[in-house]
Amino acid sequence: MQPRAHCEGEHPLASASQARVHVASGPPGADAARHAGSSRHANASGSRTVGLGIRPLVVRAAGVDNVKGRGTLRVMNPNGAPPHVILRDCVSYDPERIRTIVREGLQEMHLQPHGRTLVKPNLVAAGEQFPHAYTRPEFGEGVLRALQDVGGEKMSELAVGERCGITVPTRLAYAQSGWEAMVARVKGVKRYFFEEEPQVEIRYTHPERLRDYVFTPEPVARADFFVNCPKLKAHPWTTVTFSMKNYIGIQDDRHRLIDHDHRLNEKIADLQYIIQPQFICIDGIVAGEGRMLTPKPFDLKLVAMGNNQVAFDAVLCHVIGVDPRSVDHIRLAEDRGFGTTDLSKIQITGDLSLEAAKARARGFEVGLIRVEKYFEGTKFTAYAGPPPQGEHTDYCWGGCPGAIEEAVEILRQFDEEFDEKSPRMHVVFGAYEGPIDAREGEKVVFMGDCATWKGQLGGELVQITSKYKDRATKDPHTAKHADIYAKLVSVRGKLQDARGASHVRFEGCPVSVAEQVLALVFLTKCKNPFLDRTESMRFNKAYLSWRAVTAYKRLTGTPYQKPGPSERGEAQPVVGRTTDGAE
Repeated sequence: MQPRAHCEGEHPLASASQARVHVASGPPGADAARHAGSSRHANASGSRTVGLGIRPLVVRAAGVDNVKGRGTLRVMNPNGAPPHVILRDCVSYDPERIRTIVREGLQEMHLQPHGRTLVKPNLVAAGEQFPHAYTRPEFGEGVLRALQDVGGEKMSELAVGERCGITVPTRLAYAQSGWEAMVARVKGVKRYFFEEEPQVEIRYTHPERLRDYVFTPEPVARADFFVNCPKLKAHPWTTVTFSMKNYIGIQDDRHRLIDHDHRLNEKIADLQYIIQPQFICIDGIVAGEGRMLTPKPFDLKLVAMGNNQVAFDAVLCHVIGVDPRSVDHIRLAEDRGFGTTDLSKIQITGDLSLEAAKARARGFEVGLIRVEKYFEGTKFTAYAGPPPQGEHTDYCWGGCPGAIEEAVEILRQFDEEFDEKSPRMHVVFGAYEGPIDAREGEKVVFMGDCATWKGQLGGELVQITSKYKDRATKDPHTAKHADIYAKLVSVRGKLQDARGASHVRFEGCPVSVAEQVLALVFLTKCKNPFLDRTESMRFNKAYLSWRAVTAYKRLTGTPYQKPGPSERGEAQPVVGRTTDGAE
């Protein structure tokens, strides 16, 4: 079976045989004088005009420009083939059944894995405490064997790569999830732990970018055939996590947290310019509702496949009853030319109709809930003001408020007495100006760099000022991160210093889930999941292996970050955008 080409020059609405495309562009290098590390807030057009038949179109210039060529190289046009989504019924995690479904999906969409083929699952958290948070290994086994069936010798490498949730070694997530044992069974598959690989620079040139460059693991940049293999879940920061949101795992800790705040959806849209999948296959057999790390199981019995992320995520939104344009990263990606959410323009096939899938998903709970509402009826009272002025939003969906919700759910799952042990507490986010109803002995926690407040606590005047740093000052070249042991020492020390005080302030943008878990552990005296004896040995083994590998590479002259142009594979995207009303 020959693959359908996704090559530069194809327009999403016409093949080469239907039209000649004439491109006129401005002078190259117009952005060269700008400091590469600066963040971006502009919304200029930056477009090129193209003639297509008698209908004028506008096509956006390439999204990245720092590419080292390696001979003749095709590039990935996410609109190079008509958008196609396949919905298949799958009642259990039978690897052979999944293998058949995926093989048939690849063949139906005329796709053949080739070159460096990279599979990206969602292993954000795994193990007994997170049974429904990750792409199941049985699912991954079916996908990998199907890729071998169809790709065969056309693949020079078949690999799996991931960066799990921050502070946890990805080696541990592979082991806890069962992916480590599964990859050993499926011969000829390479593993990548993304935080142990060199990070290469990708320069953005699209006008709406938050910054001019980012870093991604080298195997991602070099991939020729990219397979996105996410878990179908709700998300407390972005409503859903399907295909596009799975890209958070193509960055290591130090780079993931940059812009992981009230601009998170824009960050996700920006990450689409790094790489685009030729094939998407989501684990929706048992989906996860309500949360992202600790979701409730939802028996959906669905395997969905596709060839375009915007169309794919749009169809799944319809399955669970969500307007895809209401999910900001999907809307932004569509507006930037990555695909369509219009169901009339998406081919939907398979043995499960869209209406039947909707019926199965009736009642699916999404996770978007403000922190004040989330804590109603508990011993916690939350107060949320807007993020810093000039950021054009009234709530930080992508940062500290969502992180504390996930932290609480983790601790509730780990310690059944968490709510009982918790004292009355008050948590403040953003620029809050109202009253704080804290009685004597009730701790007030100000969470995040942008927290501000002025008023009386325990009879004393308290003034919390903003420590927020403009994102333009956060240069990916010099970004740092603290591992879990450093975070543990820092959080414990901060709370010891605030012993007896009416309040405590945690800095960060965002304050990560791990840090908020640790803060709540010390404030509530509940069990600490990071010190669980049943997992501590495996954790420390994975942690020491991670540190040993990165130290060895440094000693042997392999830099962790590689600035400047990098070698790119065929899955690098070139994106087009049409004017309103274009056919």
